[in-house]
Parts: sequence; C-alpha cells; structure tokens
Amino acid sequence: MVLKKSLTHPVQTAAEMTASTNLIQHSFELAAARCEDLTPLVYRRLFREHPEAKTMFRSEGSELVKGSMLALTIDAILDFAGDRSGSFRMIGCEVPSHDAYGTPSELFGEFFRVIADTVREMLGPDWSPEMEDAWRKLLAEIDTVIARSDA
Repeated sequence: MVLKKSLTHPVQTAAEMTASTNLIQHSFELAAARCEDLTPLVYRRLFREHPEAKTMFRSEGSELVKGSMLALTIDAILDFAGDRSGSFRMIGCEVPSHDAYGTPSELFGEFFRVIADTVREMLGPDWSPEMEDAWRKLLAEIDTVIARSDA
C-alpha cells in the first residue's frame, strides 16, 4: 500500500513528524532555509553583546575556527534536544577546556543564548511561542550542565 499526501488527510513521513515534534530542530531547519551560513550572524551578535569575546579569537584563520565551533555547538544542541546519543556531552566537556583558554563559564553559556537569539531574529513571525518555550527550557538545562561542569 502506498501512502499519499492529501489536503484533507495529510500523511507525514517520520522525518516530518520528528521536525514537527522537535521544535529546536525545526527552528534550525527554518533558519537554514533562510540563510546558508549562520556563522557571521551568530558571531556578529556575540561580539556586539560581549565585546570581550572578540579578543579570544585569532585574527588569522579564525573564520574556520568560528564555523567549526558553531557547527559542533549546533550538533550538541540538536543532540541535547533530541536523542542525547553523545554529541551533547561536548557541552559539559568544553566548559573546563574553554576555562583554560580564559573563557568564563558565563560567557560559554551565553554562546547558546546568542545562537537562540540569532535564530529567533531570523525567523521573525515564524518563531512561535512553542519554540520560545522549547528554547527557554533547553537553555535552562544547558545552564545546569554548565554549572555542574564548572563546580
């Protein structure tokens, strides 16, 4: 039997169901449809809100580092919001690592908020109250992980 989509009785694929139930992932999918690379937007916001962070990056080769850091962070966020299969552990492991580079844990945690704020701004009216709630809960959980790792 072949299932077809119809306007009166839509059939969702497993991927569509996952996207609709995982609002964090869905917000990133919507952002990706609007912007090929979040890196410049995220770091522009980070440096505007936390100018002290700019000096933590080398002037040469930092674009690759920024892109890689953002990609790893988004992977960790998606894993943390989803199956928690492994990538999310990066969050706790990177707190002492970043501390060794001179990044305070508060600033480390702010990076996640900057990402959320960038996605929220990009989505505009497509950012729903449900997304806001999902992100708020996620960021609170991430703050807990950071606090435990910092202790």
